This record gives sequence, C-alpha cells and structure tokens, in this order.
Amino acid sequence: MLLEICVDDALGLAEAVAGGADRVELCAALGLGGLTPSAGLMAMAAECGVPCYPMIRPRAGDFVFTAADVSVMKADIRAAREAGLTGVVLGVARLDGRLDEAVLGDLVAEAAGLDLTLHRVVDLVPDVDEAVEVAVRLGFRRVLSSGAAKVAGLGVVRLQRMITVAAGRLSVMPGSGVTVESWRQLAGLGVSEVHASCSVTMGGRADDLGFVTGNERRCDRGRVAVLKRVIG
Repeated sequence: MLLEICVDDALGLAEAVAGGADRVELCAALGLGGLTPSAGLMAMAAECGVPCYPMIRPRAGDFVFTAADVSVMKADIRAAREAGLTGVVLGVARLDGRLDEAVLGDLVAEAAGLDLTLHRVVDLVPDVDEAVEVAVRLGFRRVLSSGAAKVAGLGVVRLQRMITVAAGRLSVMPGSGVTVESWRQLAGLGVSEVHASCSVTMGGRADDLGFVTGNERRCDRGRVAVLKRVIG
C-alpha cells in the first residue's frame, strides 16, 4: 500500500519523509484546499529522496479557470519539470460542474512525460462515471477522491463505483480525513494507494491581524509512521 502525504511547507515535507511517506503531494495553503507551491519549495522537494507531485492550482475558490489562470498553470507545470519533479496534480471544471476535458487536455499536453493525478475536483462532478472516463482518456494515472463526502470514510459507496468504472485503467486513491481510526472504513475497497495529511495543530495564540489563527496544522512524522504501519 502506497501512502501519499500532503504538506504545505518545508518542515511538513521533512516530517513526511522522516515518517516514511512513499510520495508527497506538495502544496501551499492546505487550509484553502491546497494551492501551487513556491518554486523554492519545489526545488527543495526535488532533493528530498521521495517522489513529490505539486498541486497545480493558481488560486483559491472554484475550479473554473480563466485563460489567464490556465497560462499560469502551464508555467507552473514547466516550473515543476524544471525543478526535477516527476508528476503534477491537476483539475479543471466547466460551469456545469463537469470536467473541462478541453482545458485539461491542454494542461496534460503541457505536462507530457510527467505522472498525472486528477484531484478532488472529481468530488464535485454531477456524473462520476463520465469523469472517470474523461480521466482515463486523458491519461491520468490516478484520481484522488473522498467519494464526494467531507471525509473519505463516508464516501465508500461512490469510491467503490469509481473503482468499478475504472476497471484497473487508473487508480482510485481515497483521501480526506484518512486516519488510523477511519482506515477500517476504507480497507475493504482494495485500493493500492491512499492519501492523508497526518497533521497536528501547531498551537500558538491567534494574533489580532490575522496572520496566525491558532488553527494552523502541520504533518507529524509519528502519525505518518503509524498510518503507514496500519495500512500495510
């Protein structure tokens, strides 16, 4: 079982690696669902000894991107390749909620030669069967999904449907709220990889200007190691 850990800073990256993560999803601002990490963090990740895939998401909010957004995403894909990273995490939606196959196709072309993960935009689509087929056609290696639930343990029915539709053509990777305690709800799916944050609250008092909220979290190597052992 491959364990992917999402992190959004240098210390979190070090904790994930020390805890035994098999792969890292590299982000900025996980509190916003994950944005594209900085060039500096990508360069550091390329030297960490574990495959790291950056999130390519230029802003917070929905996944309906403008032409300008897409230009930024293409530049960020090039930056990931130039940093020596071997994969990227993508997702684009249309106004009707379906995957934007045309725009995704352009981004996939930009990412030629890199491994591809379709992110949780798939949890917002109206027709998950169609979304899986689009992902297969575009050459995505895996889909990260909570099964359209707040946490993956509650989305087992939809996750199983995705696995059935995929029929081995891509991997369905459960993610969101995956912990040692919730793993038992997912273990029966027969997946080969799982996504988690294994984070703990960093603590500290909130400041009046909003720079520190007191809710900041960071990956913890101990939690990574325990989850890795439990999932086998």
